[in-house]
This record gives sequence, C-alpha cells and structure tokens, in this order.
Amino acid sequence: MIDRSIQIKAMASEQRLLILELLAHPQENFGHQWSADASSFGVCMTLIAEALSVTQPTISRHLEILNQAGFIKIKKHLKWKYCERNNDQIKEYLDWLANKLN
Repeated sequence: MIDRSIQIKAMASEQRLLILELLAHPQENFGHQWSADASSFGVCMTLIAEALSVTQPTISRHLEILNQAGFIKIKKHLKWKYCERNNDQIKEYLDWLANKLN
C-alpha cells in the first residue's frame, strides 16, 4: 500500500505536476529522444531535466518522489534511466481524493 502522505507531497510541487503533464504526451514533448521511443519505452531523465531547466540532482529528487508515490515508473536501460506515467495509480489517487473530500 502506498503512503498517501507521499502522494500528497508529490502533488504539492508545481515542478512535479509539470513532469506528470509532460509525461502525459511523451511523443509530443520528447519526440526528439533518439535512444528509445518515448511513447513505448519512456522518457530519459536527462531530457526531463532539460525540459524543466534543472540539474540532474534536482530532477532525480523530483522523480524519486513521483516514483515513491507510484505516479511514475522508472526503468534503467544501459546507462540511462527512463520514466513513464503510471496512469492507473494517478487515477486511483484522484478517485481516493475525490471520495475523501466528499
């Protein structure tokens, strides 16, 4: 079971929300990725850092929080790490939040 406080923390950052927005449309936002198909394999962390104009340590921390929350999946291939949204987990969180607030 994922800790709801981590999910709330993940959603409390404009940069993390932007990451989730960008990952919602990987081909549109990261179609220039040459190392793997952004839609089917995920987006390289380096490209996400470039899109947000932040350093590698900063993006790593944001992505780790999103991963702990279950909102993204991270996989390593060769020397790169790739991220993709976990839409099922995001929907489950939003449903939980809607029910909690009603």
